[in-house]
Amino acid sequence: MQALKENKWILGISFLFVGLIGYLVFNDQAIFALAPLALIAIFFAIYYTEYAFLGIAFLTPLSVNIEEYTDGIGLYLPTEPILFGLMLMLVMMQLRKAIIPVHVWRNPIVWAVGFYLLWTLVTSITSSNPTASFKFLLARLWFIVPLLLFGPIIFKEKKNIVRFLWLFSTSMVIVIIYTLIVHSSYGFGEQEGHWVMWPFFKDHTIYGSTVAFVTPLLFGLYFSKKYGPLVQLVLITLIGITLVGLFFSYTRAAWLSLFAAIAVLAVIKLKIKFKYLAMLAGVGLIFLYISWDGIQIELERNKLEHTTKEFGDKLQSATNVTTDASNLERINRWSCAIEMFYERPVFGFGPGTYAFEYARFQEPENTTIISTTNGDAGNAHSEYLGPLSEMGLLGLITMLLIVTAVFYNSITLYIKWPPEDKKTRTLLLAMIMSLVAYFVHGILNNYLDTDKAAVPIWIMCAIFIALDAQLPKKKNPELLD
Repeated sequence: MQALKENKWILGISFLFVGLIGYLVFNDQAIFALAPLALIAIFFAIYYTEYAFLGIAFLTPLSVNIEEYTDGIGLYLPTEPILFGLMLMLVMMQLRKAIIPVHVWRNPIVWAVGFYLLWTLVTSITSSNPTASFKFLLARLWFIVPLLLFGPIIFKEKKNIVRFLWLFSTSMVIVIIYTLIVHSSYGFGEQEGHWVMWPFFKDHTIYGSTVAFVTPLLFGLYFSKKYGPLVQLVLITLIGITLVGLFFSYTRAAWLSLFAAIAVLAVIKLKIKFKYLAMLAGVGLIFLYISWDGIQIELERNKLEHTTKEFGDKLQSATNVTTDASNLERINRWSCAIEMFYERPVFGFGPGTYAFEYARFQEPENTTIISTTNGDAGNAHSEYLGPLSEMGLLGLITMLLIVTAVFYNSITLYIKWPPEDKKTRTLLLAMIMSLVAYFVHGILNNYLDTDKAAVPIWIMCAIFIALDAQLPKKKNPELLD
């Protein structure tokens, strides 16, 4: 408010922009309304960078992909143009005078991501479709550079962490309410549940993944401190809406990913040592190898479809690899990704090229009623097999390094953080659970090329980097407000 009093011209220009936008929209010239909106975004990015950065958290769930309204231009508005502008501004500021703290460059997450981007550049040069690959690389840069490198500066003030969680979670609940209202008009039918979240989400899988992602965050906010009755009621309401949205997303992978997050929560809370987890994993792999024939027979007996009404049966249908078209098509995509890796094991076909290349790798016995002859219906349905097919073995390794660095850094931070700072520890644990939910879900789907997944994930990484820098400096860091 003080800024407006000192710069009254800002208010006048704002009214002028609003009037111009209204005129353009009323006269069916909505596309030109983006120009004044872009100017407003540029103004806030320059003079109110902190608010522009945090505003991305609120805008992300509400962003819309204009691909269906244009000639195939895939761009999420308004988030991606804002991120691109922030990236350019950050690079120019860094070149003029270093603003990124030294500790950021030393963090293992930044090293892992840097290795990933370097290999993405190399494989873009060797790509079978360099144009698609360099577009992929550019999109990765405007997601990663401003969020991961500029974020630690923003989150140096711990109150901004809470602001981010509130903004992102609240915005997502708005989308859930919208989706439930539209879905209710169709009697919450499962087929309609695949698209009722449009235009904010393209289908129920990415919608379900994001709902699952935000669920631990709301629980974290609720348990992080003792709020007054009104705030408690608001949070309980938001949690209830989110759980209803999760159920009616009809996304089995999202449901299962939350169970995985709860399992990790138990491991952390029980302080189970890594060596015991490694031993358990080893025993599990041996058992899987010995019993594989019997497991295959049991899987073939499972004829439950995802269209079944019972919640428990829906979960069991996730292992139906005999008649469930969704599961079979996912196996088809994975098989194609592996075959692509066999053909180009070192450099892969190039980042962002899977959709253009996988068609000829489809085997007749793997195709389903939802397969396409042209192979133009999407990606590898895996955050891990996608890089394997597009960037070779090192592509998979770089992705695994990022996941390892993220969880090592965050869990170590949680363990070392002073116990008396309950709020920070609780929010750290909530963010860890959200990331577990996403990266487990990432076995079955991949969404890091969209703002819905990329923005919250890279922002959380920035939060870990910011908190990690504060931990060794003082034994009792400033508590969250």
